[in-house]
Amino acid sequence: MLTKYIKKAMEHARYEMLSDDGSFYGEIPECRGVYANAHTLEECRNELEEILEEWILFRIYKNLPIPEIDGLEIKIRKELAA
Repeated sequence: MLTKYIKKAMEHARYEMLSDDGSFYGEIPECRGVYANAHTLEECRNELEEILEEWILFRIYKNLPIPEIDGLEIKIRKELAA
């Protein structure tokens, strides 16, 4: 479930090259606060995926909602979250 969610979320990632320094900026719009900046596109993708993983774990730990992406949801049973 988690791997599929991450893969699907990464498909929604948007990237752009920043004109001021030539680095790459990436974000996943559905996952507020998930963004990365790196010198190469590949580094940006890798960093973005790592940040997404940490973001998911944080939201699980804090019992915060995680948005549905293309029909995929991460649901935590209440007895596991306590």
